[in-house]
Amino acid sequence: MINPLCTSRRPIVHARGRGRIVAEDKAKLLIVEDDSGLQKQLKWCFAEYEVIVAADRAAAIAALRRHEPAVVLRDLGLPPDAEGVSEGFACLLETLDPGEMPLDGVIAISDSMTKACRAIEKVAPTNASVLLLGESGTGKESLAKAVHALSPRAAKPFVAINCAAIPENLLESELFGHEKGAFTGAVRQTQGKFEQANGGTIFLDEIGDMPLALQAKLLRFLQDRVVERIGGRDCITVDVRIVCATSKDPLVLIQAGEFREDLYYRISEVTVRIPPLRDRVGDAIVIARAILDRRAAEHGRPVRGFTPEALKAIDAYPWPGNIGELENRVNGAVIMTEGKHVSEMDLGLPCDGGSDLRRVSS
Repeated sequence: MINPLCTSRRPIVHARGRGRIVAEDKAKLLIVEDDSGLQKQLKWCFAEYEVIVAADRAAAIAALRRHEPAVVLRDLGLPPDAEGVSEGFACLLETLDPGEMPLDGVIAISDSMTKACRAIEKVAPTNASVLLLGESGTGKESLAKAVHALSPRAAKPFVAINCAAIPENLLESELFGHEKGAFTGAVRQTQGKFEQANGGTIFLDEIGDMPLALQAKLLRFLQDRVVERIGGRDCITVDVRIVCATSKDPLVLIQAGEFREDLYYRISEVTVRIPPLRDRVGDAIVIARAILDRRAAEHGRPVRGFTPEALKAIDAYPWPGNIGELENRVNGAVIMTEGKHVSEMDLGLPCDGGSDLRRVSS
């Protein structure tokens, strides 16, 4: 399985004559492929390039550092795991530049996740409301922060609130604030999250769990952009961008009468669907390595990486808890492992790579 990995210095390529591909500007091309017959075919196909060939991970890394090719064409199945993808992704981890990640704080090499990141990049500079849809643990708050960081509001506050984590009788006060004496325990005037985020962005996580009565008040705020604190009479103008997220299907909630349809259209000028980790091909391994490096440094542990069997297990496991589960398993493994490389047993993953679990989950 061949997979192209291109750097920012990618040359212009077009097809010309008898099936050969010719580059307008001659450039170095690194082909990572262990099949000698396919190596010859690819070298013929890309005859106008200065072709460098590597048959395994060590040779590929050495060639990459020595020649700095403009383009890398790599096979995921490399020895000693020619039938799998662990060596291919391990190779990618060692060539990989964190600066090439699509968004700050987001690790993604899969097509499905990079597509979501590109959508964030497009909508961020605008004032459009954004609705992020995805399972728990998929990184919705990280993308919400990216929306803020890439917007003209970046220097202003980013305020987050989880609508499912706060009791219904307190959520209104948290959002809109209250005046002194508005209710028992209101001993002083308190600004709500909307006022705190003035000029910036407010992130309403798990908005699908917001009570219907409060949904109506939120809709009024979105229409008028003014806040009236509980127990108060003054209307306070607030300039804030709304980014919402939910792990529930809003259309199902609307049909069940649990979410206002008019509010849904207000908060979803742009909707971005975040794929679960099981659908992000290759991302689990890359994210796991980043977590391992960070946690090893935090805990002062001499852990250097994963065993080949662990990489297979990480790639095959369906990760029902998404990145949150991956973070917990890797962190625990870094603490508990007795070697320099984390095994699939350290991670608590099936020794067969979890292929049966993946089939069940899909």
